[in-house]
Amino acid sequence: MSIEVLALVALLPILVALVLMVGLRWPATKAMPLAWLTAAVGAILAWSLPVAYVAALTLQGFVTAIGILIIVFGAILILRTLQHSGGMETIQHGMQNITPDRRIQAIIIGYMFAAFIEGAAGFGTPAALAAPLLLSLGFPPLAAAIICLVFNSFPVTFGAVGTPVVLGLKFLAPSVDAAVKAGTAVNFANMGDFNMVIGQWATLMHLAMIFILPIFMLGFITRYFGPERSWKPGLAAWKFCIFAAVAFSVPYLIFAWKVGPEFPSLIGGLVGLGIIIVGAKKGFCMPKTTWDFGDSSKWDPEWTGSVSADSSEFKAHMSQFKAWLPYILIGLILVVTRIPQLGLKAMLAGQAIKFSAILGFKSVNASIAYLYLPGTIPFTLVALLTVFIHGMPAEKVKLSWLQAIKTMKNPTIALFAAVALVSIFRGSGIADTALNPHSYPSMPLALAKAVASIAGNAWPMVASFVGGLGAFITGSNTVSDLLFAEFQWGVASQLSLPHEIIVAAQAVGGAMGNMICIHNIVAACAVVGLSGMEGAILKRTVWPFLLYGVVVGIVASLMSFVFLPNLF
Repeated sequence: MSIEVLALVALLPILVALVLMVGLRWPATKAMPLAWLTAAVGAILAWSLPVAYVAALTLQGFVTAIGILIIVFGAILILRTLQHSGGMETIQHGMQNITPDRRIQAIIIGYMFAAFIEGAAGFGTPAALAAPLLLSLGFPPLAAAIICLVFNSFPVTFGAVGTPVVLGLKFLAPSVDAAVKAGTAVNFANMGDFNMVIGQWATLMHLAMIFILPIFMLGFITRYFGPERSWKPGLAAWKFCIFAAVAFSVPYLIFAWKVGPEFPSLIGGLVGLGIIIVGAKKGFCMPKTTWDFGDSSKWDPEWTGSVSADSSEFKAHMSQFKAWLPYILIGLILVVTRIPQLGLKAMLAGQAIKFSAILGFKSVNASIAYLYLPGTIPFTLVALLTVFIHGMPAEKVKLSWLQAIKTMKNPTIALFAAVALVSIFRGSGIADTALNPHSYPSMPLALAKAVASIAGNAWPMVASFVGGLGAFITGSNTVSDLLFAEFQWGVASQLSLPHEIIVAAQAVGGAMGNMICIHNIVAACAVVGLSGMEGAILKRTVWPFLLYGVVVGIVASLMSFVFLPNLF
């Protein structure tokens, strides 16, 4: 089959998911199983993959989904534990004293706190942790989920202490070495230098949206969730958005350009969070009036889910330090368990339940690193510690666990199907003629090649969208880079474009794809009680995704055709 036909077959499961969830408003619990079935049939009929191999890939996806579900469960358990301990109401009371303005709360929690969590943990953790916190402050569940999904973009390239760059680009090592030996590498002498350069260019591609995105999103939120249904109240907070963007981007840029790709988001989020909290308390760059979502009884039913927020006056049940201590512990534990030099990362990651040669296929393996998953350490661990820190009675502990377990039904069905689909997509390009008799490229690579044949020299404009496609399909910036970095390098070589710029656009695209990736949307819906409303979120997050891609495409094009790669 031609690459164009293969691309159409690969596109079908994505179209099925989009049409059912966005067009027909089906819940992911129904839409994703059908999308998986479409992918499985395409793999068997078009790629001629053996049925048993497709079944093995599906089981591999189920195992991977369990890891994601552990993260979701841990995030829900933290929320329920704090709700029943009185810690959450104390946090709500304290946040009201910092500012009752929902726009500023969205920046503090959704933009900055989530950036720090992304820098430390990644892999969907920020939305799972920050969205319930916004919900508890009185945000409509739909708004809380959208805010956290969209803002979980610019920090993602450097998420989980640089994993998308350091690990995601590892397959480029032979190409980088060859370029160095051939004398065509201008800005790098080895793979470590190359990763550093990619991080530097990526920050410049993200930079415009670090400033634009908070202003756009606050206007978006007041337009679609405010009582005025106007962009104006959101845009009125532009000064604080610029203040927050500067507070984040200065350490972000310094660490990317002077240290490396491991710490820009983590340090940018941590330093920025402290700065903007102090600024908000002192009224620096604050809007003249306070804005809220209005009476919850007048909210559109689509905005709310099974988890409701109490909009009444809050009171403190303990000190603010004691209430925030679980989140402080989460941040500290994430940092010390993610920095390799401290030694805990290797120890925890090495503890795994392994599934080797699933159904007899040596290339199909999976594992659950049960201690390294954020859902176990720190989420569940901190939830257990909170019982003692907050002095919770046994009946409230039991209630917290029962409510968290009950919430898991719908995301389990949706994620099992979604991740099984991803596994088929990734495994379809296996380099084994006994399994892939036509030696076809994988489904995502077939899509990317079809796009490349259409784009031609306009590739810098669309390169980030390929990265976004990878994240949408796989649920991970790191996996998107693993899938497409070599392809992006090849396109750059073919079109005589600077490799650093194109690969950086891939890394940035994989980050912005987090806004629309099914895994993250299902997880965010689960933690705010919106399971079944995934389509309602996807049809809203796609607009900031497109805006992000266009801006990055313009920047990448300018870098490719106007500036020389060695300008800096």
